[in-house]
Amino acid sequence: MNIRIPNAFEPMTDAVQGSPDLVRRAYRQAGSRMRLILAILGIVLVVGLIALFVVPWLMGSKPHPQPAPPVTVQRATVQDLAVVEHTIGTVVSPATVQVTSRVQGQLLKAFFTEGQTVHRGDLLFQIDPGPFRAALDNAQATLGTAQAKAARYGRLLTEKAVAPQDADDAKAAYLVAKANVDAARLNLDYTQIRSPIDGKTGPILIQPGNQITPMGSGTTQVGVTSPSSSLVVITQMQPIKISFALPQADLPRIQKRMAAQGMEATLTPQGGGTPLKAQVDFVGNQVNDQTGTIELRATFGNETSALIPGQLVDVGVVLDTVKGALTVPHDAINQAPSSSFVYVVRDGKAQMVTVTVVSDNGTTAAIEGPVKPGEMVISDGQLKVVPGKPVTILRAAPQKR
Repeated sequence: MNIRIPNAFEPMTDAVQGSPDLVRRAYRQAGSRMRLILAILGIVLVVGLIALFVVPWLMGSKPHPQPAPPVTVQRATVQDLAVVEHTIGTVVSPATVQVTSRVQGQLLKAFFTEGQTVHRGDLLFQIDPGPFRAALDNAQATLGTAQAKAARYGRLLTEKAVAPQDADDAKAAYLVAKANVDAARLNLDYTQIRSPIDGKTGPILIQPGNQITPMGSGTTQVGVTSPSSSLVVITQMQPIKISFALPQADLPRIQKRMAAQGMEATLTPQGGGTPLKAQVDFVGNQVNDQTGTIELRATFGNETSALIPGQLVDVGVVLDTVKGALTVPHDAINQAPSSSFVYVVRDGKAQMVTVTVVSDNGTTAAIEGPVKPGEMVISDGQLKVVPGKPVTILRAAPQKR
């Protein structure tokens, strides 16, 4: 089957064939640019190869060696090393008391200033004693009448002039009256509110002039009962407790240390301050299943009120002592994927030595491994060290203990 191209395409072919010079000139111009670019690239490549290989060979030069990296060293020593556990502790008060009223009445006066240190038995508040003194007088009058009646009925009973039941009722009325006097006297005493503990007062929560109610009874207004509030909160400050937690893995060491010689905690307030010493006197009776830790508490005298409840402190506790340990600076320990190592300077070169860290208190580490006492280990500058290559020792760091 023959297919014939329509005549409409035939003029296009003639147009192309009619301009051969224009096409050839375009091809020649494109070819000239390409040849020029390739020639320039070839020249650059040849010059680069000559500068890289031929010129150094002709001049007999060699690459300059890299200078030995500078490092700081310290000698490995043998000493007794304390095993110290560091954690964060919270200052807690042994006693915090919310002072409330036991009777209802008008608060007349406060006998302390906010933030004042008070002692057990100090007078804090005075409630209007008038109604309670009147109630006591009334109860005492009733008691006198009941006492006389009970005595009279007792005499009449011996003469069989009254029934035994009447004599018993008179005696019971006397006992009730006596109890009412005791209650009235007690309520009168309660109008003076005294401090139950030694401690520091907080702000006065209900100012004098207000009507106060006993704790839990509330005040009734139009049938609505609203709970009463504390008058002031007193917090014991001396002594004070520091609560902190240690991993349960330390529990055997904790128990052994407490049984042998006790434990002492070093406290450093966050933000700086003089380290303080406190005796650990409490170990929790259970491990926290959420954190895997056990609570310990230390008691601090706090004579100068240096610590405040709720304050955070850095706590360090000595759990054990490694006798005759080979020690190096903490900064000399380097971590590999599966082990620890140190760089030992031998014959001016850094040698990588794998070690086992027995204990590390954050300043000094006790290690086991092929490191001899007195050998110099690199404590600073390890990042630029190449194992087996020379190093430049800047200075010997002072021994830390």
